[in-house]
Amino acid sequence: MFLASRWSGKSLRDVRAQSINAESLGADIFMTMENAHEPFMPLALAAEHTKNLQLWTGIAISFNRSPMVTANTAFDLQEASGGRFVLGLGPQVKGHNERRFSVPWTPPVPRMREYIASLRAIWRCWELSEKLNFRGNHYRFDLMTPNFSPPPSKQPMVPITLAAVGPAMIKLAGELSDGVQLHPFCTRKYFDNVVKPELERGMEAGGQSRENLCLSGGGFLVTGPDSDTVARLSEFVRYRVAFYGSTRTYWPVLEQHDLLDLGAKLHDLSRRGLWDEMSKEIDDDVLRLFAVIGTHDDVLPQIKERFGGQVDLIMPMSSSSDDPAVTKEWVQNVKKIDVPFKNFLNRWV
Repeated sequence: MFLASRWSGKSLRDVRAQSINAESLGADIFMTMENAHEPFMPLALAAEHTKNLQLWTGIAISFNRSPMVTANTAFDLQEASGGRFVLGLGPQVKGHNERRFSVPWTPPVPRMREYIASLRAIWRCWELSEKLNFRGNHYRFDLMTPNFSPPPSKQPMVPITLAAVGPAMIKLAGELSDGVQLHPFCTRKYFDNVVKPELERGMEAGGQSRENLCLSGGGFLVTGPDSDTVARLSEFVRYRVAFYGSTRTYWPVLEQHDLLDLGAKLHDLSRRGLWDEMSKEIDDDVLRLFAVIGTHDDVLPQIKERFGGQVDLIMPMSSSSDDPAVTKEWVQNVKKIDVPFKNFLNRWV
């Protein structure tokens, strides 16, 4: 199994030390999120200070950026890192697109299909000197002069992974992308009943093989060296479960467990601004639907049971005040778990 370490998101000044530490522990991936900070700049810094870590956005929001802007940034990061960059994309929900980023909202799956196709068309123009002529319902790219074309990177095409919650986006990811970044607000039942069947339909439609498709996430991993750390991180994750459960987009996960009434109650609390009251609605049974919880000494069997054979990449959860403090030995034990994913396809062929 592959293990990721996430940038704390506090300051760009922290990236050097955190990425070097992640690599020294044996982590496979250094990952950024687009929450309070832009996700690409930290990876440019990490590329300068590491040699083997893959560098992932987990995820960068798509529709607030032109594919041309994203293509440039990703192409440069791939070249600078020597082929270690992976572009994780996600659509975000309608409210954030319209009200936080001030971009128009359209059905996300058809638009994401074009977004991925246009990125690959742009990259093939730059790397292979193919004529740029992409025209879709959402994007048009048919102008590229030598002055605006970066030189070939001599690296593999940037792999694209998709954040996916709903069935249609999961199916698209299986059909067209190089991986699926499952939301942590996911249970094993939702994975078995929704994610896996849709993913298989997508892979069949796209002629893709599971060994070339990387699955990450699919639940929270709460662990630490001692019970006090685990308890504090558990409360942090309890709040995250409540926060995500208040959002209607994620209610199909709750529906699998007959918990729609809980979602409605959480949504009402969020609308009233009672954020601190929400986590009280998540009891331990609900929490454990979404999270593997335990100290380093006892969590490994749970990881095998929950994720083994299904998910390829996991990441210990940390909050702003707690770090799971993983050790090299623990990391190596996690990496011994077999996974279906082997490698990304060479998409220049």
